[in-house]
Amino acid sequence: MKILVVEDEDKLSGNIAAYLGKENYVCEISSDYRSALCRIEGNDYDCILLDITLPDGNGLDLLRELKSSDNAAGVIIISARNALDDKIAGLNLGADDYIAKPFHLSELSARIAAVIRRRQFNGNSKITTGEFLIDTDARTAFVNGNKLDITKTQYELLLYFIVNKNRVLSKMEIAEHLSGDEVEYYDSLDVVYAHIKNLKKKIATAGGNEHIKSIYGMGYKFEI
Repeated sequence: MKILVVEDEDKLSGNIAAYLGKENYVCEISSDYRSALCRIEGNDYDCILLDITLPDGNGLDLLRELKSSDNAAGVIIISARNALDDKIAGLNLGADDYIAKPFHLSELSARIAAVIRRRQFNGNSKITTGEFLIDTDARTAFVNGNKLDITKTQYELLLYFIVNKNRVLSKMEIAEHLSGDEVEYYDSLDVVYAHIKNLKKKIATAGGNEHIKSIYGMGYKFEI
């Protein structure tokens, strides 16, 4: 799952990204309105953590931009404890939740998971698609009742495919989802092929069918 942290306090944004990274989220950081807008226009995020007060603009204006473009990302407003008007305005504009500073990172992580469940999985922590069962709370996956022995990256890859089932995903989209900003350091996208090959092998070993199809010149599709 890919998260954008829009926060101008470097220490706070760094702490958020470090914590969520340990929770297996891919995090990117923007410290101002302009860079956040550029990232949102060029990337797909599962959830955006949005500070209201930014050095070159207002987070609520960024939220308006998100909603006017029908962006599917969930939004959690980060606000000062006494900023009640901002919280209400954010919720009225379509934010999914808000959290007041200071907050515990564990609480923030729980709220992110809840927003993603509501938006993508109708509030369920267990997703059933064909012969697959994904438990997003336990971060485990099963095929035909057999638990898949997969790495964290392979779990994220399978979940990404299931969320985007029957849609062609380019290698770059997959790489960005799994690695975020670090994708720019890749010498090639062969690592995507390696992850997919290993995931397909483990699904087959557990008795699953071959759902991940290579679409020549375009990328991959999870057909189901």
